[in-house]
Amino acid sequence: MRSSGTTTASANTAITAYAILTLTTLFWGANAVAGRMASGHISPGMLTMLRWLVALVVLLMISWPRLRMDWPKLRRALPHLMLLGALGFALFNILLYSALNFTTAINAAIAQSGMPVAIFILNFLFFRLKPGFLQIVGLLLGLCGVAMVAAQGDLANLAALKINRGDALLLLAVVVYASYTVALRSKPAALHWQSTMTGMSAGALIASIPYAIWEAYSGSLIMPDATGWGVVLFAAIFPSIFSQSLFIKGNELIGGNRAGLFINLVPIWGTLLAVVVLGETFELWQAVSLGLIFSGIALAEKFKPKV
Repeated sequence: MRSSGTTTASANTAITAYAILTLTTLFWGANAVAGRMASGHISPGMLTMLRWLVALVVLLMISWPRLRMDWPKLRRALPHLMLLGALGFALFNILLYSALNFTTAINAAIAQSGMPVAIFILNFLFFRLKPGFLQIVGLLLGLCGVAMVAAQGDLANLAALKINRGDALLLLAVVVYASYTVALRSKPAALHWQSTMTGMSAGALIASIPYAIWEAYSGSLIMPDATGWGVVLFAAIFPSIFSQSLFIKGNELIGGNRAGLFINLVPIWGTLLAVVVLGETFELWQAVSLGLIFSGIALAEKFKPKV
């Protein structure tokens, strides 16, 4: 039997994880709205590059003593951390911000709730974490909800392969971030979060530079105006430093599968903010899509295999 002290500590750990992951998803929901606001004011590659440049400068300022202490371990882990940053911080956001030039912030928020489905699938493919029958049913429901987003509420569009360019980019972004979440289990555990975030932010900055250069070469580069700089600063502080650091901590506390479920809060925050801030309309088919995704994830979590 567990002692009361162990049970209390476990409960406190769970409560802490739930609180920080809820805050994480609030900032991520706001990121979709900010990305929509950035359309026409700064190009996706430039936004991603400047976002992580500002974030890296801030992290270096507040983390320098810790970085000096951790440097022997950080130096060995740096290639791995930079690869994670390139995947989850740079590529995901380039895809998300590009998508928001063609689709709504509400769609972006709903599509991100499909991440837990992708996380379950990737964990099965790479780590053989086998789902039970009812978990599979739940995952299929979630996939139906994501498909409805891609089809803009009309599944006939899927049969005709008529998918909005922005929504196709959203689905690709979901797969990218799910891959990053699964890969987080292999990050160096001994490093402080400040060193981890600094290494990953450096990777994100370096990885985003080629895309910004491509934008300039192709004529699609948009340098930030006042609104663009506002989005850059917001994205650098809240969805970047705060959210990513909190998400890493949440993964450490309760594991990737359980932490990934909190991404279901992103569409709630994102939808509310899109309606209030951007004046977007919440359609019936979007509500149905959310219902399918939430029901599927709830079923998958409730009947997850015991380990």
